[in-house]
Amino acid sequence: MNGFSDRRFAAASPQAASEGLADGFASQVKNWAEGAVCPADMDCLARIARELALAACDGHVCLPLDALSNVSVADAKRILLESGMAAEMGASCRALPATAFPLVIDQGRLYLRAFFDLESSLFRALTTLAVPLPVDAAALDAARATLGTAFPPREGVDWQKAAAALALTRRLTIISGGPGTGKTTTVAALIGCLLELEPELRIGLAAPTGKAAARLREALGERTRHLRESVRVRLPAEAYTLHRLLGASATPGRFRHHAGNPLALDLVVVDEASMLDLALAARLFDALPPQARLVLLGDKDQLSAVEAGAVFGELSSGWRFGADESARLAKLADAPEKVLLQGAGSEAALPDSVVWLQESYRFRDDSGIGRLARNINAGDGAAALGWMRAHADPEVEWIEDETGSSSSDAPLSAAVLAAMEKGYAAYFSAFRDIRADEPTDARFNRLFDAFGRFRVLVAVHQGRHGLMAVNAHLEQHARTEVGSGAASGAFWAGRPVIVLKNDPVTRLFNGDIGLCLPWQDGALMAVFPASGGGVRAIPPHRLPEHDTAFALTVHKSQGSEFSEVLLLLPSQTVRVLSRELLYTGVTRAARRVSIAGSAAVFEAGCATRSVRFSGLGEKLRNRNGGSG
Repeated sequence: MNGFSDRRFAAASPQAASEGLADGFASQVKNWAEGAVCPADMDCLARIARELALAACDGHVCLPLDALSNVSVADAKRILLESGMAAEMGASCRALPATAFPLVIDQGRLYLRAFFDLESSLFRALTTLAVPLPVDAAALDAARATLGTAFPPREGVDWQKAAAALALTRRLTIISGGPGTGKTTTVAALIGCLLELEPELRIGLAAPTGKAAARLREALGERTRHLRESVRVRLPAEAYTLHRLLGASATPGRFRHHAGNPLALDLVVVDEASMLDLALAARLFDALPPQARLVLLGDKDQLSAVEAGAVFGELSSGWRFGADESARLAKLADAPEKVLLQGAGSEAALPDSVVWLQESYRFRDDSGIGRLARNINAGDGAAALGWMRAHADPEVEWIEDETGSSSSDAPLSAAVLAAMEKGYAAYFSAFRDIRADEPTDARFNRLFDAFGRFRVLVAVHQGRHGLMAVNAHLEQHARTEVGSGAASGAFWAGRPVIVLKNDPVTRLFNGDIGLCLPWQDGALMAVFPASGGGVRAIPPHRLPEHDTAFALTVHKSQGSEFSEVLLLLPSQTVRVLSRELLYTGVTRAARRVSIAGSAAVFEAGCATRSVRFSGLGEKLRNRNGGSG
């Protein structure tokens, strides 16, 4: 976690690790204050520090003072300031060294100093970037002409065209849309238009994970086939993880590219931006050169990042165009100006910079997956359960599993186990069909395609319904199915692995998925898709921190798409289960989704919204006069 860490808790459960980190931080703050001989209530100070640390572990950037337990706002502020551990931000404090205080009070919110500095940096970058580009009349006419070629005429507002038009004329564009709403199609058209207008434009494609980056490049390749050859040859050949784009170093949080050594790019496109945490977002904005455009693509309804912050959700929670921008977009996109002026959602944190795409081309209006996603987002779990139980749509299956409703140690039902094993039957069959004369690249591609058709997604790590137990069961079943016995050790032919830690040395990054396969000389290798095509074979002993990948947490599945998904609910209602988690899990499926669990747990998840404390959105809205 940013701000403090302790390797002693690395192998513990997430909850135990959080508790251990919070206890250690509270003790450290108390020791610092006692060493300074401060008059504050040390026990209360330690409790406040512990609550803040737990909030950070839960993904909050800050903690409102009025959310603290058993202490008033006035007393909390007095104790924090008397202790010498916190500064209240104001004109007199902003010039203090960053190391002067470990804690910061700002506008009724308590921060770890590192988080406050990151949020402040991102706020400043956003206010600088969210501005129109200087475009003269001739350039606007040229942009309108290229947009007219890229998008066929249609009635009303073509929001994809409006989004592309916005990105042609502004430095920052944020495009939010659910699965199949055309985010990548929009960016493909935008890039084609920009290259027509600016042939020497330098473009960078990125995403938080390797899988998402690969999907972005593949999708753009498919959607730009219609472009002229002279334009297509200037398309970026590769999409990178953000860590790789920024030049991750062996030191966590340090990158080669920053304000002093910015990216040599004119346009940066980031897909799956809902996965951006505060620290990574701040580093990205810091590394942008002054002239560059930035386009963020994501889904405001998806889960936020695992680390602290919900940057994309805050920035895209509402949209609104002012009169000047509406007039300009209406001309560029041939759209009714009065529709553009309406806006949607809550107050806009970034007026004139956000567009929502709402028409899904993947899921029909009567699609089961689309309907389920809408029910979840509306918090209507009872309605979703009703039609799932009635087997109303072949795209969606409900598997009743009440076995764990009274205990996290209760085993999964036979129906759930059978569904998990059946889901991987095609992969096991493909593996058994390996031919000795089959080229190794072709072998990997065939097996990787079979493996990628299905995935088990879970919400938690621990318990019989958690990641560790599900992977253990599927690994035992897989060894039998593919003929890899227990004697083969931790690495066995057919084992899928997911990388859990960025490793610049092997060029493997958090979220990369590969397969353990017999390779060219018969030796077992961990094989991964290579950027730009092809494959990479890594000796198993050189892999960075990793895990078996038959089951993934919903968080780890972000940026991925599978033909079929089995979403396994926890045995009991837990803090992490929310409508955002359910929505994200369900929408990883392109063709069919099954949900296994108890009705009570599903309905509780639909009723729970994920909330993350932060000051970024409010500060941006205040800067805009609070009107959005």
